[in-house]
Amino acid sequence: MAVLVGTLVTTLVQSSSVTTVMVVGLVNAGLMELTQAIGVILGANIGTTITGWIIAIKVGKYGLLLVGVGIFPMLFANRDNFKQVGKVCVALGFIFLGLEFMSGAFKPLRSDDGFLAILQYFSADHLGSLLACIGIGTLLTMIIQSSSAMLGVTIALASTGAITFQTAAALVLGENIGTTITALLASIPANTEAKRAARAHALFNVIGVSVMVPLFWWYVPLVDSLIGGSVTQTGPDGSFVNVASHIALAHSLFNVTNTLLFLPFLPWLARLVVLITPRPKTKEISRLQHLDSDIQVPPSLALVASEKEMIVFFEMISEALRETQSVILEPDKSRQAAENINRIEKESDELQRDITVYLARIQQGTLTNQESTQSQSLIRVADELESITDYCASIVRYRNRITGTEEFTPDALAELKDYSDGVLRYFGLVRDGFRERKKWDVPKMKDERDILRDKANEIRQNHEERLNQGKCQPLTGMIYSDIVVAFRKINGHILNVAESMAGSTGKSGAMA
Repeated sequence: MAVLVGTLVTTLVQSSSVTTVMVVGLVNAGLMELTQAIGVILGANIGTTITGWIIAIKVGKYGLLLVGVGIFPMLFANRDNFKQVGKVCVALGFIFLGLEFMSGAFKPLRSDDGFLAILQYFSADHLGSLLACIGIGTLLTMIIQSSSAMLGVTIALASTGAITFQTAAALVLGENIGTTITALLASIPANTEAKRAARAHALFNVIGVSVMVPLFWWYVPLVDSLIGGSVTQTGPDGSFVNVASHIALAHSLFNVTNTLLFLPFLPWLARLVVLITPRPKTKEISRLQHLDSDIQVPPSLALVASEKEMIVFFEMISEALRETQSVILEPDKSRQAAENINRIEKESDELQRDITVYLARIQQGTLTNQESTQSQSLIRVADELESITDYCASIVRYRNRITGTEEFTPDALAELKDYSDGVLRYFGLVRDGFRERKKWDVPKMKDERDILRDKANEIRQNHEERLNQGKCQPLTGMIYSDIVVAFRKINGHILNVAESMAGSTGKSGAMA
């Protein structure tokens, strides 16, 4: 399934580099496991071969037509779907038009004595020249960072007769290695798992090409025998009309065969990259477990990663609320609990800032209306969660004002425990709803908030009665009231979280 997904995605985006960079980002964000990533990368190598067939069927002459068809919906359509279709048509049109221009530009080279003299060293007639061709293909693809573009150059050169089909087939092998540089570069700032995924891509192609080298002079005739038309047949304009389809088949046959042979050994490939890419001795520490601004992924995937990061944030707030309850109810544990809350409060400030900066950067790109609304909702959720930790820290400060013989009465503590349990349950509803992508029933959430608000008013009134009866001291009474008010503010922020996420899809919709 992973191979099929990689093939389909790469066929649509027409770039294995784009697919592998996305995979590196997903692995880095914890959204994909290493073996899954390797499977998608294997499929990407198959999907990228479609470019050769697009060129082989000579669609370059339709480039201007596609630009003309796409420009009007891209500029003037009101619906996002039509705009996106227009952009695709314009992009494909320019690609086809560029390939047509490139093919024409290379035609003079077939009669250039200097260029032909250089190519004598890269004819792939013997092992040395074959390795030289593979090296040139690798180097040029690393520079261009697109095997599809380099494949287009190779087909254009072969179609004009500047290079032979055998030379072109050797260059294609090098292009398969060169295309791995993009993912390797993208993985430099990433975590260990992402580095492993990028190196698996490189190993897969290097091993495949290494196996092909001794078989190369049997491989080229095999391609000729599998596809019709002579590779030396020329058209009215002097170009070699069949060489493009031969190169496309050579590219496809190599990648499909390489993938099918590697697929049963995928777990062993994963173990190999784990072996050569051990985890660093020092623990990888990052506030963001699923987001990395250095790894570029599409907005839809960035939002999925943001949601996973927000789940981590929710768990952090759950811990803060539990520790806050410990500070109030368990004096023997209050010191350690207070230290934990202060730590979480600082971490939440940094986490909220990093998530906001990340999502703000995502919003600078092209988003659909739904994606834009969702990113804004996530920014607000992060702000509301951070505010909850501020009130937890405030409760710690209030509790620390009680010294000496001053203490809450047993009745007051019992009421605070009951009320704080209610706050924890209320937060748990929102946390679980976010994590499990449940329907958001905002009116019900408001009812829950109102019940807790009435409960807060009741216990404050009870405490005033205890004050009037002299059962507790004025200072503890004031602190008790401040703690209850802080919990009420926390309830308000919890409701704001539910309203924010409901607003991303509609009043009572599921989270986007």
